[in-house]
Amino acid sequence: MAFRLSSFFELDAELTSPLDLTTPTAALSIARQLSLTTGTGAGQADMIWSDSFSIAASGTQAIDLAGSLAGPLGGTLTFARIKCVVVAAASGNTNNINVVRDSTSGVPLFLANGDGVPVKPGGLFVWFDPSAAGVAVTAGTGDLLNLVNSAAGTPVLGDVVIVGASA
Repeated sequence: MAFRLSSFFELDAELTSPLDLTTPTAALSIARQLSLTTGTGAGQADMIWSDSFSIAASGTQAIDLAGSLAGPLGGTLTFARIKCVVVAAASGNTNNINVVRDSTSGVPLFLANGDGVPVKPGGLFVWFDPSAAGVAVTAGTGDLLNLVNSAAGTPVLGDVVIVGASA
């Protein structure tokens, strides 16, 4: 089975300040091609999982990366390493989607258990690590990534993609 991932990130910004005789401009441009090919080493991956989700008010969706996810072509996925995580929050959400390392069995995507980042309505969280190491997944002790609805009152909708390697 072959795997290929290609993504492009570009940030192109310009700030101008019209003055009487001139208009100074500060331009900024950053572009990166993100790609992975088939395998389990540096610059490689061989597994992908995705889901569109709805999380109830104040609820949590725990994603178990070691053995509970169904693969897109059948079978069960057991990630040994993760290389890319994308979480996209629906623009119509009222609450944030917090991407959080589980407090007891979290995959060490963030520095400490319980750490995370909020993805505000219409927002996007993208993390990419092309190294051979990626982030290790350890069944039972370091395999959960939580998506948390930040408040009560309304559910949140979004999409998640996780890319990694089987070894």
